[in-house]
Amino acid sequence: MGDPKYPRRVWRKPKRPLNYDLKMEELKTLGTFGLRTKRELWKAHTKLSSVRKQARSLLALQQDVRQEKEPILMKSLAKIGLVSNDATLDDVLNLQVNDLLTRRLQTLVFKKFGFKTPYQARQAVVHGHIMIGDRIVNIPSYTVTTTEEDSIRFTPESKFPEILEKSKEKPVEAPVEVEESTEQKEEVKTEVAPAQTAEPEAEKPTTE
Repeated sequence: MGDPKYPRRVWRKPKRPLNYDLKMEELKTLGTFGLRTKRELWKAHTKLSSVRKQARSLLALQQDVRQEKEPILMKSLAKIGLVSNDATLDDVLNLQVNDLLTRRLQTLVFKKFGFKTPYQARQAVVHGHIMIGDRIVNIPSYTVTTTEEDSIRFTPESKFPEILEKSKEKPVEAPVEVEESTEQKEEVKTEVAPAQTAEPEAEKPTTE
């Protein structure tokens, strides 16, 4: 038997996690992409940081070595749709965390099938209602490649398509406001207003 393995964490916390501006930005990103915890956001930041680190290391190499290794990185990033086929290392350094989160299976399902919220799309993925090709994928953070994007579909026994169609057919009725007439408002005021009666002043005792 070999030695026990201690897997390393795949995410790192920010240096100032209690910064107010950072917390508000993180909460906005969590709601936009339907993330469950901040740990999922930190994983995306860590993954993007490693990609940028590879790009910076390639820029420091000599031209002949760089021409040999640069296409490998660019091809892997173009495969998952982060950059275009004619992108450069400068485009890799300009990537943001939102670019990586848009390639999640949860986000693509939310945009493709018209779910009301990204959390509803997450529920469909986790409960096994989404297929990529011939296999069921129940991981919301799964990074979808450009070739797999067109093969995302519901499972044959899923009832989510019917639910989404029914929700689209039901029109949203606006609340009807009933305006009261001036006479009704005056009657209500007279009924609610208490009768004001002047109380007689108490007589002061006379001193002889």
